[in-house]
Amino acid sequence: MPKKRSGGGLTGTQQAAKFVGVAALSGAVLAGIALPAAGALGLAAKGTVEGFDEIPANLKTPPLSQRTTILDAQGGQIATVYSRDRTVVDLKDISPHMQKAIVAIEDARFYDHGAIDLKGVLRAVNRNAQSGGVSQGASTLTQQYVKNVFVEEAGDDPTKVAQATQQTLGRKVRELKYAIQVEEELGKKKILENYLNITFFGQQAYGIESASKRYFSKSAKDLKLEEAALLAGIVQSPSRYDPVNDAEEATKRRNTVLQRMADVRDVSQAAADRAKATPIKLNVSKPKNGCITAVSGAGFFCDYVREVFHADPAFGKTKEDRAKIWNQGGLKIRTTLDPQAQESVQASIKNHVYQSDKIATAVTLVEPGTGKVLGMGQSRPYGFGTNETVINFSADKNRGGSAYGFPTGSTFKPFVAAAAIESGIPATKSYPAPYDMPYPSPVQTCDKPWVNSGGDQVENENEAEVGPYRMKEAMAKSVNTYFVQMISEIGICPVTQMAGKLGVVQANGEKLKEVPAISLGTEGMSPLTMANAYATFANRGTYCTPIFLESVKTAQGKNLPVPRSTCSRAMSEETADTINTLLKGVVDSGTGRQAGLTSRDNAGKTGTTDSRHNAWFVGYTPNLAGAVWVGAAGAKQIPMVNITIGGVYHDKVFGGQVPGPIWKDAMSGALAGKPAPGFNTVNIPEPDKDKNKDKDKDRDDDGRDDGKPGDGGDKPWPDISIPPDLIGGGNGHGRGGNDNGGNWP
Repeated sequence: MPKKRSGGGLTGTQQAAKFVGVAALSGAVLAGIALPAAGALGLAAKGTVEGFDEIPANLKTPPLSQRTTILDAQGGQIATVYSRDRTVVDLKDISPHMQKAIVAIEDARFYDHGAIDLKGVLRAVNRNAQSGGVSQGASTLTQQYVKNVFVEEAGDDPTKVAQATQQTLGRKVRELKYAIQVEEELGKKKILENYLNITFFGQQAYGIESASKRYFSKSAKDLKLEEAALLAGIVQSPSRYDPVNDAEEATKRRNTVLQRMADVRDVSQAAADRAKATPIKLNVSKPKNGCITAVSGAGFFCDYVREVFHADPAFGKTKEDRAKIWNQGGLKIRTTLDPQAQESVQASIKNHVYQSDKIATAVTLVEPGTGKVLGMGQSRPYGFGTNETVINFSADKNRGGSAYGFPTGSTFKPFVAAAAIESGIPATKSYPAPYDMPYPSPVQTCDKPWVNSGGDQVENENEAEVGPYRMKEAMAKSVNTYFVQMISEIGICPVTQMAGKLGVVQANGEKLKEVPAISLGTEGMSPLTMANAYATFANRGTYCTPIFLESVKTAQGKNLPVPRSTCSRAMSEETADTINTLLKGVVDSGTGRQAGLTSRDNAGKTGTTDSRHNAWFVGYTPNLAGAVWVGAAGAKQIPMVNITIGGVYHDKVFGGQVPGPIWKDAMSGALAGKPAPGFNTVNIPEPDKDKNKDKDKDRDDDGRDDGKPGDGGDKPWPDISIPPDLIGGGNGHGRGGNDNGGNWP
């Protein structure tokens, strides 16, 4: 007898010799493998030793694509994503029943032959010649493994998949040579392990571990005899023998496998008969793939992680390189998501805004000093159904966000104040700040001066807002004309430069427009941008880029480099402390009073845009910053007047009234049990309190003097007109009433 190698099978040299010998003998060997006899008449010409040797000697086996697991900061699973649902396991972690079943039904002589089963080939030649077609194949388990490698390498490219599976003589010759190589290098046990990990078992399950989880909700090592036989039977035709959709056909096939196991003496006939008599008992786990399966509403955070991976050069030089690594999967990605913060975000959203509401809300929480994004959610869930979306309202356009972002209203004013203070303007600065006025002209920009050629006007929320005001009172009341006069004095360039240092950019990627109305928040931003910018105030003037990733580990245990937050000083500590003092006044007794936290230092700013299309609250404590946006979630903008949100009716929506309480609840839950450090504040002298006593009588929402306290509902605090944070001039020049027509998702 020919000498066999350890583990069974002939040597590579013997296999090649037999291959050529059989080809010369019949001229139709491969017909017995996959082709009708007539289809292989050219084998003698095409299958020569020279042609065989021209095939590259080494089979390049690609790493098997697996599922990627995305984890929160504490190691809890957020979601799994994959192009192919597969978990690679060692042979020792696969039930012996499964190992025997697959060999029995697919290649019973697996341990007795090499890469090619010559007896099987001759038997198939005879059967196929009799039938005049392909009635039986003779591919060994090794050849099937090689074929699966070609399919795996093809990925989702339909052309490459077709090439990898086409019934041609050339492919079969190539498959044979690589099978010989594999037998030579791996040995039987490793081939079996690889085969069971690569094979498709239907129901989106690749590999035996995923198949076992899919059909029985258990690991492959725990499969019983009848369960292993069922899975082994699926391989030949995953659609035909699918037990989920056709239990009868699957049972017949399972029993065929069991009988084959008895015939080859892998099990006794009695054991096979008992297994045959056992009804199929599935415990199906539905496929859970992608960010749509994320827990605690973290689908948008999950999607942002995907966007970061595909965009950052840390994960590959080119977009194609990064996509290949992502699709190959098998990664363990630990993120910055804090489960406590995320659950608080979702609970607050659910309590205040319904999924079915005409408008939507988005919330993002960021940790000052680290740039870590701890929470991200919105009222429209991640998905493709009714009142669902895959647009991340918290993100910029290039990270899956809306096309233009959302005008921020008066939440932009602290950036103007920071630029002014850095330019030498004292916090006690007073401006006349009349109820209405023309935009000052000319106003210096970074280039040529801006000129009010159209006579555009700016006005405050109502006629009761008449200066003079100092900075603290103007910030608390959000007086439009005050900040327009401020930007007129310092110029627009310091403001846009300050915004740049704070990472403030338009959501569509365009530069901020250099017009005086920028002070009123006319540009479209994302909640992530705003939350992270305000985190700079909390961090005493040091800006840190936002990050989502803590670590990324490959299936082989290798740690990939991840983007790290980079921090830089945007303003002096004194300037930041002054802004913190000003914005504390907003939540203590200003337009953000309904958002104020009672148990710890906090600060923030309200914002409402023309026609109440958008409302904001952006605020922070020394250890957490958050932004809340409320507005239309589609192309059609919705004036938030006489509207019901979260089951509560509002005649007018203000930044402090709807976004404020959302922010308060989200922050309260996220910070529960966490330290409560205080701000470093500065002393800002108060003006003469008797100066404005006549103009600051209590007013109702209609602005009428009645000598009585406000109703405390739509009016955030007594003695202030509501809401002074309403901006005017959405186009950067007008008096008010027209929003920027492009600012929607």
